Amino acid sequence: MTQERTAERWAFDLSILLRTVMGEDRFPIDVEALALDYSQKKFPDDPITRIRERDTDDFEGFLTPHPGGKPEWGIGYASSIESDGRRRFTIAHEFGHYLIHRKKFPNGFQCSPEDMAAWDSEYNRLEAEANEFAANLLMPRDDFRSQIDPKAKVDLDDIGRCAERYGVSLMAATLRWLSFTQRRALLVVSREGYIRWARSSTPAFKSRAYIKSAVSPPVPVPDESPIISHRMRPGLTPAIQHPQGVWLSEPVEEHALVSKRYDLGLSLLLLGNSGPVAQVDEADVPDLLEGQFKFR
Repeated sequence: MTQERTAERWAFDLSILLRTVMGEDRFPIDVEALALDYSQKKFPDDPITRIRERDTDDFEGFLTPHPGGKPEWGIGYASSIESDGRRRFTIAHEFGHYLIHRKKFPNGFQCSPEDMAAWDSEYNRLEAEANEFAANLLMPRDDFRSQIDPKAKVDLDDIGRCAERYGVSLMAATLRWLSFTQRRALLVVSREGYIRWARSSTPAFKSRAYIKSAVSPPVPVPDESPIISHRMRPGLTPAIQHPQGVWLSEPVEEHALVSKRYDLGLSLLLLGNSGPVAQVDEADVPDLLEGQFKFR
């Protein structure tokens, strides 16, 4: 019995193909052309034949079989998506569903932010796999590591240059950096002054430095954060050194971005690599990555 390819393996194989054909000029990846061309050559019996936008507020992306019963697939994305990076990631996400899941789920997928809010069901684990595929395809780890050394201390400008290279959002690029950095760091995403979700790098999580935000009432952003003081002034803010007790029970260096378009705040929290760790109750667990790429 042939072992099914994982999301990471699919992305790795496609990255090798693109690098062989296009070399270092392959970024940002034209994922729409890739999905159409690769599926028609690799799977001529049930290829992707259409990628289009749809006027809907119910979902951000979908993978659907041909409504007339033809052995064809279509990918769609919401017309409300304005960002090229967000659109690119959505198409890559649905392409991942096509490669990994279409045989077991012949009715396709409709993917909304709510579908990705918790990974405690089989369906939402599939969403996580599609995200993993998209991240690995658009931002290959070996290339990203060549842009930013895993040991390097970064700021949002550094990560922003990678976001531009890969044609993705700053949020997506920051999450990708967190997946391989050797530094203790967190990304906190907030809206209207309250934390929506947070993600720790592996070294930070292992030292128990994380923020549990999936609680009620919602956790407010600290008043000392530039997310609060700069809410009416969108853009990057100067780095701020916070003492212990502001974000965590240790000092934190915060790099923040206030986004007017989505009324979002992004806070990159950099921690000392040898300092004290956050005091977290033993019962606490890290937040699931709630809709990790849905607000780009």
